[in-house]
Amino acid sequence: MSQKHDCQHLIGELSEYVDGELRGELCAELERHLSDCENCRIVVDTLRKTIYLVHASAESESVPDDVRERLYKCLDLKEFLNS
Repeated sequence: MSQKHDCQHLIGELSEYVDGELRGELCAELERHLSDCENCRIVVDTLRKTIYLVHASAESESVPDDVRERLYKCLDLKEFLNS
């Protein structure tokens, strides 16, 4: 199998791999491929960094109280207004 074909075959598995959910032979195959393919290593590294930045951003930013209140009222979630 050519390296380009390997990349195309494995690209759909990268998210599960980064999340630690890829198991067995497919995980081993992907790790072998990553050891030889700089482009896919860059994709995996970028995906990991993106996930980290999204999580860090979500933790540091909160929705202003007035926006939250308007949203809950629009969605008819009155029970959450005081939480």
